[in-house]
Amino acid sequence: MSKLTFGAATAVTLGLLAALAPAADAHQAPRGSAHEPAHGQALKRIGYFTQWGIYGRNFQVKDLETSGTAAKLSHINYAFGVIGADGKCLMGNAPAPTPGPTTCAPSTPRTPWTAPATPTGSAWPGTSNELRELKAKHPGLKVMISLGGWSGSAHFSDAVRTDAGRKALVASCVDTYIKGDLPVDGARGGAGAAAGIFDGVDLDWEWPGSDGAPGNVIRPEDKPNFTKLVREFRVQLDAYGRSLKKRKHYELSAYVPTAPAKIDAGFEVAKIMRDFDFVNLQGYDFHVSGEARTAQQSALYAKDDFSVDQTVRAWLRRGAPARKLVVGMPFTARAGPA
Repeated sequence: MSKLTFGAATAVTLGLLAALAPAADAHQAPRGSAHEPAHGQALKRIGYFTQWGIYGRNFQVKDLETSGTAAKLSHINYAFGVIGADGKCLMGNAPAPTPGPTTCAPSTPRTPWTAPATPTGSAWPGTSNELRELKAKHPGLKVMISLGGWSGSAHFSDAVRTDAGRKALVASCVDTYIKGDLPVDGARGGAGAAAGIFDGVDLDWEWPGSDGAPGNVIRPEDKPNFTKLVREFRVQLDAYGRSLKKRKHYELSAYVPTAPAKIDAGFEVAKIMRDFDFVNLQGYDFHVSGEARTAQQSALYAKDDFSVDQTVRAWLRRGAPARKLVVGMPFTARAGPA
């Protein structure tokens, strides 16, 4: 169940707060606790902006404004940031994934985003500056960097095996995306060049302990190591937010699977939910092209099969608070061979 195909097929996809579960449940943490900011209660309307969509489909950040979509969103997940073989956030070109039944190759090599080329206010020049200007037009809009994806999760398991590795990975991601320290490229880049663009981190490791693109390393210890990685992100994001003159809460989220077997293999649900502001449940790609029989890829209810109802209840049973569950919805369709 790959999100790459979904992300590559459309520039914006919405997620809605899970409405299938009660407004309050036995798993909720006390209001006002250290891990439960009061501002986390608002309805989440999240869209994915795919970095390769600016090429072949020519869908630019400014199109979110001209289409009216930006005014309807609470969050934009910029997809994807890549974890390099050195166990750190990669800034630069990453190889395109191999085309196949569950992947889609972009038309050019992918980059996390284009470094600012001209000052803010200059007619949408380059992706990062577009995001900055979009946020200025919509002060309540948050932009998250989504790390990994189906074709960008190969190095997570290696990177998080040790405490030192987890600290280095998180520090590199905070430096690059939150502090905005970009490599110098002529007149572009430098310390703080992209500061203020991203409001948090979305973890898209597909999938700890169970599955992934061909060649991904998968270990049984991915499950506890993912919990430790989430905690390290929460600690470093909070520490940086407190260090600012005007304190800021940086949000932390994740894209998580629908299959109970994948949940149990990779996620200590009750523990990780203490540190996440919310998680995005896979509410699509329950069935994909290439299967022998047709089936509903995003069923709300289904008997003896994957459905939105099933995945919401699976996460609730394992200790997730209802108010932290966001249900993914596809604005795409799938088709098999003609």
